[in-house]
Amino acid sequence: MNKPKVKPGAKKHTLNFLFREKLNNTAEGFRHNYCYQCGACVADCPTAMYSNDFNPRLIILKTLLGFEDELIRPDSVIWNCTNCYTCSERCPQEVRPIDVIIAMKNICVDENKAPELIRKVSDTVLVDGITTKVTSLTERRRKELGLAPVKSYPVDEVNKILEVD
Repeated sequence: MNKPKVKPGAKKHTLNFLFREKLNNTAEGFRHNYCYQCGACVADCPTAMYSNDFNPRLIILKTLLGFEDELIRPDSVIWNCTNCYTCSERCPQEVRPIDVIIAMKNICVDENKAPELIRKVSDTVLVDGITTKVTSLTERRRKELGLAPVKSYPVDEVNKILEVD
């Protein structure tokens, strides 16, 4: 019997079943187990159209193989997902790749492995109730364009929803 040929310099990878279990125990993360790698999720993915690095099918394959070190980090390709849900609409197995990607983003946040920008946006929501700071420039431009001032948001209610002390 012939041994399969391995490309010179190819890295060996050991399946990380602990990562798969961690993902299985995260809301909607278990869905990766249903993927049979048909590629329907990639066909209309807007990010995949413009980025050679982003491929929902490959991301799901990496979850199945346990590539935690590659997927759970601040510079992971998962952060390029636009959350458009096209992959979920196309999937014949109802894997809902976006839900698996969101589950991995949640793991990143829980383990302090999210990009700095995510923390800053999250902090802004906790303080102001919205994702961007309203500056004097924002207010001036809105006035020039005839738009109403940005309303204040009930931050206490946002914090209550998020169960933040």
